[in-house]
Amino acid sequence: MIALLFRDIRLAMRAGGGFGLGLSFFLIVVVLVPFGVGPQSALLTVIAPGILWLGALLACLLSLDRILALDWEDGSLDLLATSPLPMEGIVSVKALAHWLTTGLPLVAAAPVLGLLLNLSESGYKWLIVSLLVGTPALSVIGTFGAALTVGLKRGGLLLSLLVLPLYVPTLIFGAEVARRGAEGFDVTTPLLMLAGITCGTIALLPFASAAVLRVNLR
Repeated sequence: MIALLFRDIRLAMRAGGGFGLGLSFFLIVVVLVPFGVGPQSALLTVIAPGILWLGALLACLLSLDRILALDWEDGSLDLLATSPLPMEGIVSVKALAHWLTTGLPLVAAAPVLGLLLNLSESGYKWLIVSLLVGTPALSVIGTFGAALTVGLKRGGLLLSLLVLPLYVPTLIFGAEVARRGAEGFDVTTPLLMLAGITCGTIALLPFASAAVLRVNLR
């Protein structure tokens, strides 16, 4: 499992742009927002949590189609399916590799980019917490979407259309945690909901992803 994890991380760094692709897109979104809504500091402070969460979500979408597509193209997925490793464990490792190469760098960069949106001082801690809790769900859900579209040519657009509705609850509660934290309100309820979504996806979706892959590999 550990060898597979390091292999997927190396593949993500080479073929998918690794840390740079998602971070670059995240930076572009955050830089362009003030040009679109105006330079009013008060307005930027209000919308900063939602914009940062939306930017992180869209940045995660960029590399979803590469989670399984490269292994499908070179036949590695067939070899993994016949290996002693359980398919549920394989898709879990691939989701973890995606989070380490995409989600974790976004979590690290979010506070720095929050400066560009005039995020309030009290909001930084809860922005980091919400992203740490919520972004693993984005990777796990994305792996499920990648499993559904793995055999399709040019399935990137279809993958985005399938995954985006599933991302909405994570986006709502993640942005709400960051917003309430920035405004000094209690964040317990949305944070528990966000954690519940993440725990539920981690517990259930690897089995669904494995079942879909078994069907596609027949």
